[in-house]
Amino acid sequence: MPHSVEHQSELIDIIKSQAKSLKPLLTEMRRHLHMNPELSFQEYNTATWVEDYLENKLGLKTQRLANTGVVAIIEGKGQGSNKVVALRADMDALPITEINDGRPYRSKNEGVMHACGHDVHTTSLLGAATILNTLSHEFAGTVKLVFQPGEEKLPGGASLMIADGVLQNPKPDVMIGQHVMPQIPAGKTGFRAGLYMASTDEIYMTVHGKGGHGAMPHFNIDPVLIAAHIITGLQQVVSRNANPAVPSVLSFGKVIANGATNVIPPEVKLEGTFRTLNEAWRSEAHEKITRMAKGIAESMGGSIDIEIRRGYPFLHNNEELTLRCKNAASIYLGEDKVENLDIWMAAEDFAYYSQEVPSCFYRLGVRNEEKGIVHSVHHPAFDADENALEEGAGLFAWLALQELSE
Repeated sequence: MPHSVEHQSELIDIIKSQAKSLKPLLTEMRRHLHMNPELSFQEYNTATWVEDYLENKLGLKTQRLANTGVVAIIEGKGQGSNKVVALRADMDALPITEINDGRPYRSKNEGVMHACGHDVHTTSLLGAATILNTLSHEFAGTVKLVFQPGEEKLPGGASLMIADGVLQNPKPDVMIGQHVMPQIPAGKTGFRAGLYMASTDEIYMTVHGKGGHGAMPHFNIDPVLIAAHIITGLQQVVSRNANPAVPSVLSFGKVIANGATNVIPPEVKLEGTFRTLNEAWRSEAHEKITRMAKGIAESMGGSIDIEIRRGYPFLHNNEELTLRCKNAASIYLGEDKVENLDIWMAAEDFAYYSQEVPSCFYRLGVRNEEKGIVHSVHHPAFDADENALEEGAGLFAWLALQELSE
């Protein structure tokens, strides 16, 4: 049954009190994870550490999925429906060398860093699990805790968790995910219903020509020039082929032409990404990119090998669930602490869940300009205001309780 206004207020006070008392432990957890990051699909120590806390501190049974994924269940003891709410956190880190700015919790694994806040996500879910475990008498139904590997690397840990049965036994009625956002101040959060994040595909091209002396281009087939025309020409895929109402991005971030000032190389390698929010246009764009790149290369006397690796689908936030979560966040934090988000052309493998069950993926503010915590995710100086851990754990727990009371 839905909570009364008076009972809601009491529950919020209890959750906030518990989150506050957990703050030292949450900070310790987050710093442990930050100092001991592991790359995608290599989160063996992290998974064992998560299992140890869930089993030995909370008394929960755990299950391994996709090698380094961890799942646990909290059964409600109250009266009501048998609704199942899944809460998800990702655990992997990035191949980034953390800047040495004197922070005491700097990564101990050189070249590996929690630069996307997954240490915060895992900590928040452990905190929420701790709170919900003490409040199991307050709800009926089930909370499914999903600690997922490999969000940062194709094919995406979410797809492997789904293939391994994470959405079965029991099947979630809804799924909620949380992600840090350094553009939002700590203490605030953000929501967007409907289309939110883009699909992501990786493009790999090798342009073949005929290398030789730079002073005698008439004897060569210049793959550098061909590659330049391909990069420029392919911009038409978005500017002249995409429906302007459908957000699309085509970017090339890696060009390798291993020649010299006077050496035209025999080949050039290109790597890029294509992102959009429409599956039909996504497939059509792949065909246009391939056809146009081959045409340009052949028209200039060269040839090209193309591979487009299909990545995550677009992320859709279920409208009704997201509105409920946004309203619940407004009650918990205050309306002035809840922001509306714009479409974001970054990608997230939480999108796989959103294609299967009604889902809500929201943002947790971690910015603190006074502390110099202003860098974007994937930056070597990225950090999170640890005061946000209280909201991260408390709000996660509150959203689950509100959904279970629906």
